[in-house]
Amino acid sequence: MATTVNVRKQSVAEVAAPLTLAYEHPWVVRFAHWVNAVAVLVLVGTGLQIFRAFPSFGPKIPQKNLLDVPRLITLGGWLGGALQWHFTFMWIFVGSGLLYVIYQLATGHWRQVLFTARDIKGVWPMARYYFFFGPKPPVDAAYNPLQKLAYTSTVFFGVLSTLTGLVLYKPDQFWWLAWLMGGFHYARIWHFLSMCGFLAFIPGHLIMVLLHGWNNFYSMVTGWKRDPEYVE
Repeated sequence: MATTVNVRKQSVAEVAAPLTLAYEHPWVVRFAHWVNAVAVLVLVGTGLQIFRAFPSFGPKIPQKNLLDVPRLITLGGWLGGALQWHFTFMWIFVGSGLLYVIYQLATGHWRQVLFTARDIKGVWPMARYYFFFGPKPPVDAAYNPLQKLAYTSTVFFGVLSTLTGLVLYKPDQFWWLAWLMGGFHYARIWHFLSMCGFLAFIPGHLIMVLLHGWNNFYSMVTGWKRDPEYVE
């Protein structure tokens, strides 16, 4: 009888174990994240539709297509429609991006996500864990080195796409910016490469989310992360 009571007490203690919560993502970060997620998808789809009108980075004559973009992955229906959607979501993307950067700088939250030289040595162990089934490195912070590299890269791609986009949007007004980039054609190339950077980030980001599990996704919805590994 005593043994039964002891076992029952242990089970109750395990069930009643306190849930550890950490407030990882303030509302500004979550708002900017979801707005930018939608904006990037629309900008990529409409951008590819615009690119279909002239899929080349060289002179118009003779035209040599760089690649044929399937219409299935484009948005806007036609060139004019794609341009209108692109220019609309361009400002949404820039506005939410500025909100995110200003908040990071004003609150000091950038220290958690900025990739620095001391994070370099931790990139390969995390990449090996995520993509090559390697051992899981110890977690001692809200963002591991690979996540910091990914998020810092998206800020870089965001700035690059915005500056090059201004050149493509208003080439006469921003002629000096086009000159700094090597000319209008080079600005178009840099704009395309910034899109490629986002496209490379998205699958890696989704893999990280899946491997971290539901708690990681839940934290980007509510702000709170359940039982974070870096909190003892």
